[in-house]
Amino acid sequence: MKNVVLVHGGFVDGSGWEGVYRILKKDGYNVSIVQNPTLSLEDDVAVTKRILAAQDSPAILVGHSYGGAEAGTHPKVAGLVYVSAFAPDQGESVNSLIANPAPGAPVPPILPPQEGFLFLDKAKFPASFAGDVDVEKAAFMADSQVPWGVNALGGKISKPAWKSKPSWYLVTTEDRMIPPDAQRFMSKRAGAKVTEVKASHSVYVSQPGAVAGLIEQAAKSIEAEMPLTT
Repeated sequence: MKNVVLVHGGFVDGSGWEGVYRILKKDGYNVSIVQNPTLSLEDDVAVTKRILAAQDSPAILVGHSYGGAEAGTHPKVAGLVYVSAFAPDQGESVNSLIANPAPGAPVPPILPPQEGFLFLDKAKFPASFAGDVDVEKAAFMADSQVPWGVNALGGKISKPAWKSKPSWYLVTTEDRMIPPDAQRFMSKRAGAKVTEVKASHSVYVSQPGAVAGLIEQAAKSIEAEMPLTT
């Protein structure tokens, strides 16, 4: 199992995966990085499916944050890795999952929509999204935000991939975007194999080794269970 497809979430682009990418490539994996337009869930799923269709063999699909909502039912997907990600059930959307935060849970500093797009408050972005990322890099992430389409958050899942594919989940215990308890709920519901790490929502940037390690664990586990072919 040598193919890995990495999917980013909202407010960022695929470049944040560079650290994870370098580790996986060094360890012999073929890595593809999806660049979501984050205009609508339907568009993003289509972009991810194109990358999956181009794989020469089954792949591990890795989603961070909103990226966890995408395309996991594609036949080329052998397993799923959720990285502090949404794992919606049938009929759910990111909007529905964040609609009723638990008392005392951190509230992401999302500004009112501008022409159908959302941004995080730049001044609050580092603390909320990238609390354990280098100060200069966190500031760059805040200033280079990708506008997140309101329609993307409202896209509902029709067929949850985790009901038919093996899954792994990295819970980030210092997350101020998706509360850790919400991550634990979704990962338990999905029946995922869970690893917890003390990290912010941007764990894929701040601790690429932990993320790459879980991806490789998933890949090796699936490979070990694949039937031998003659």
